[in-house]
Amino acid sequence: MPVQLSTDHSWVVVNKNQIFSELQGEAVILDINSGVYYGLNQVGASIWNLIQDPKTVKEIKDALLAEYEVDPQACETDILVLLEDLATKGLIEIRHEAIA
Repeated sequence: MPVQLSTDHSWVVVNKNQIFSELQGEAVILDINSGVYYGLNQVGASIWNLIQDPKTVKEIKDALLAEYEVDPQACETDILVLLEDLATKGLIEIRHEAIA
């Protein structure tokens, strides 16, 4: 089932059933439920660190644009692709309601 993400209204946070560690600027994630390891490159690790607390896609994009020189549209597209992949694997939760 496709993941529905809204840049301004979807909140993203890591699923609690995983363990991660940073290795030389990259992230290694263990899904406790499946026992599968996943790896993220430096930018993916930056996103992973950002979403330890709930963030909107816009907040993630703004943080990456402040850290990296990248085209804003390409940045958003790459973020959405990564988040959809992480959601499909059950590593993150996407919430569509407001978070106080």
